[in-house]
Amino acid sequence: MKQVKLLSVLMVLALVLVVVGCSKPPEAEQKAAKTAMDTAMSAGADKYASADFGAAKKTWDAAESQMKDKKYKEAKEGYIAAKAAFEKAAAGVAAGKKAAAEQVGAAMTALEEAWKNLEAMAKKVEKNMKDKKDAWMADAKAVSEGMAKAKEMAASDPAGAKAKLDELKGMMDKWESALKEMAAAPAPAPAKPETPKKGKKS
Repeated sequence: MKQVKLLSVLMVLALVLVVVGCSKPPEAEQKAAKTAMDTAMSAGADKYASADFGAAKKTWDAAESQMKDKKYKEAKEGYIAAKAAFEKAAAGVAAGKKAAAEQVGAAMTALEEAWKNLEAMAKKVEKNMKDKKDAWMADAKAVSEGMAKAKEMAASDPAGAKAKLDELKGMMDKWESALKEMAAAPAPAPAKPETPKKGKKS
């Protein structure tokens, strides 16, 4: 009888140990996944491998949710999967950066051509510019400097260069509309010389 009782106690203890072993939070896996996420972020995976990074982030968020719900077994698997996914995203940064730099190069060429056309249009409607001339001069300077800055950024930060070009394009589109309106408006007529007033007949 004593042996049966002892066996029962041992079985209960064994079960408790199994349950306790399974219920331990996977902190090491969580930390490893977080390190992989931070590394991917600092490499620019959120910009240059956004699809892979987004998928990894979803896996991470799911694991975090499981961790809160104390579903440690699922959370552990999730963190392991998230770590692998973040590493994949980080590995895809170089290719993504190269593709982005190529896109920036093409956008730069198109923008430079559009800017030449805009400058030519501005020369044609110079007389109609009136009070907008100072604003045009200021924006022309900003476009010129912005393009030079985007060229500098193209290799090291193509995402930043693209944002800069998008900003310049918005400015140029605004001026294109304004210059077209000026071109459609009649040129200001030259001032007529004043005719002497005739004296009243008495």
